[in-house]
Amino acid sequence: MRRLVADLRARGRQLAFAGIALAGLIGQAMAEPQLEKTEIRYQGWAGQVTFIELADDLGYLAPLKLKWVGNTISGPQDIQTVVTGDIDIGGAFYGAIIKLIAAKAPIKAVVGYYGSDDNTYNGYYVKEDSPIRIARDLIGKKVAVNTLGAHLEFVLREYLSRNGLTPAEAKQVTLVAIPPVTGEQALRQGQVEVSTLNGVLRDKALERGGIRRLFADTDIFGNFTGGSYVLRDKFIKDNPNTSRALIEGVSRAIAWAQTTPPEEVRARFERIIAERKRNEDATPIKYWKSTGIATRGGVISDAELQVWIDWLVKDGLLKQDQFKPSDLYTNEFNYFRPGKTAEAK
Repeated sequence: MRRLVADLRARGRQLAFAGIALAGLIGQAMAEPQLEKTEIRYQGWAGQVTFIELADDLGYLAPLKLKWVGNTISGPQDIQTVVTGDIDIGGAFYGAIIKLIAAKAPIKAVVGYYGSDDNTYNGYYVKEDSPIRIARDLIGKKVAVNTLGAHLEFVLREYLSRNGLTPAEAKQVTLVAIPPVTGEQALRQGQVEVSTLNGVLRDKALERGGIRRLFADTDIFGNFTGGSYVLRDKFIKDNPNTSRALIEGVSRAIAWAQTTPPEEVRARFERIIAERKRNEDATPIKYWKSTGIATRGGVISDAELQVWIDWLVKDGLLKQDQFKPSDLYTNEFNYFRPGKTAEAK
């Protein structure tokens, strides 16, 4: 009889513990908001790991799943594909984002994703024996950029403007859209007089010698975040919980890359590229040095956008006071948004 009572008491304790555990799981499930959408479509970059992909590999996006729909070499193309609804998230230079919003595209910047600093920057290079020494020498010359209407074009035009060229003179500098991987070759073969190079393409070209830097984007703007990922307004409205999970994860991945030793970041990037089996060259990863992003986790500031708003107003592409920076972005989904977990630094 005593044995039976003891067994019943033990069984009762087991059921009680099970009930507590079940209640905890139910409470946790109720506390975690339901994701409206669990698959995120995006474009990649050959030989590179995007912060979207890094966030997924670090486990910061779970239970969200990524769907890669192909690669791009153009920020403007990437965000245009967001606008058409063919992908859910894409990134570009701030100037391109502002121009697209001015054209009534219903998108919003949500997290800074690239920039320039002492280690990571875009340089404008000429051959060592080139007669080009100053901005005025570029009149009548050809400059290679990865795509028109993006970061490299705006930086060049600002360089020309700051060095006294009139708009009419600046128009005599011809921009040629060339895939970045062939930029060095185009310069050395004389197809262009100036080529923009960054990362591995810049470092390997400098190792081969025979070229010199005319200027870099950091010479013009210092260290700065140059662009952001965007989401459609409708995507945010229809999928607020998914938007938060996605951007919080991406911002945490950016912060991880900002605070982790570069050799560890490179090792993870190389493994990600090897495991995804896209038949691509991972050599560029060996030259990765920093994110270039100026704020922790890509938190966006008014100043980042104001410089390009001012530029577009000066260029006649925007009306004075047409936009305030706060009209164009939100930090509400960033894990490091002020007042959430940490102040932007």
